[in-house]
Amino acid sequence: MITVTGATGNIGRTLVELLAGAGEEVVAVSRRPAPKDPGRGVRWVTGGVGDAESLRPALDGARAVFLVLGGELNFAGTRPGVLTDVVADAGAERIVLVSSQVSATRPEAPSHARLRDLEAAVRASGREFTILRPGGFASNALAWAESVRAGRTVHAPFGDVALPVVDPADIAAVAAAALREDGHAGRVYELTGPEPISPRRQAQVISAALGEDVAFVELSRAQAQAAMARFMPEQVVAGTLDVLGEPLPAERRVSPDVAAVLGRPAAPFAQWVARNLPAFA
Repeated sequence: MITVTGATGNIGRTLVELLAGAGEEVVAVSRRPAPKDPGRGVRWVTGGVGDAESLRPALDGARAVFLVLGGELNFAGTRPGVLTDVVADAGAERIVLVSSQVSATRPEAPSHARLRDLEAAVRASGREFTILRPGGFASNALAWAESVRAGRTVHAPFGDVALPVVDPADIAAVAAAALREDGHAGRVYELTGPEPISPRRQAQVISAALGEDVAFVELSRAQAQAAMARFMPEQVVAGTLDVLGEPLPAERRVSPDVAAVLGRPAAPFAQWVARNLPAFA
């Protein structure tokens, strides 16, 4: 049995489908309601990594566990060491953790301190572990969906700064491999897309997929900060804008790890757009 936290998120939703499709018994954990059709071999449990005790029913009998933080859980909730103790107490043999590329590239960044602490706790857990460090998600483009639907416009800062954004489906596929297969213990995988792509170019890809003109309006850093502060903690906003506006060479680099694990190239941004086009239509 494999337990998947964050089961309704960008990564977890696809991961549950991949594992169940491979014949695995899956316990899907989410704070959100279970889907109407949970899928064969999938049992849904209400809970989340923010409250380690809520995970105990979902961990009973699990041989492997997928852990992912999100949103406010990057700053609140059960201490990382307590969380990994609960996982270890349940007898799970393997942990796959989604961290962030920034945990390595900017080791002092306050926006990622909790993720760094969780990485350390996973390493100290006494269990097999694999750490995934994705760069920016292709799905962050969903923040533009409303403005594209309403006015065929994308508003974003740093229009010509290109980063190799990764399809969350590729993160899920790498996680599935690490959860099910041997040979990934102790590995840290940096996950990126196949090429750097700027926000302006992303808008052009969305435009081509829609078959309609989509304008790009470049925001100043201050404008972007004000917009993001409505739904993100201040230190996360600052850290995100630092990466988007002044990426380090390591953050611009295309990693070979998706291809190495999956035996195929990482998916380009256009492939993610094609799969999610209804959100922008």
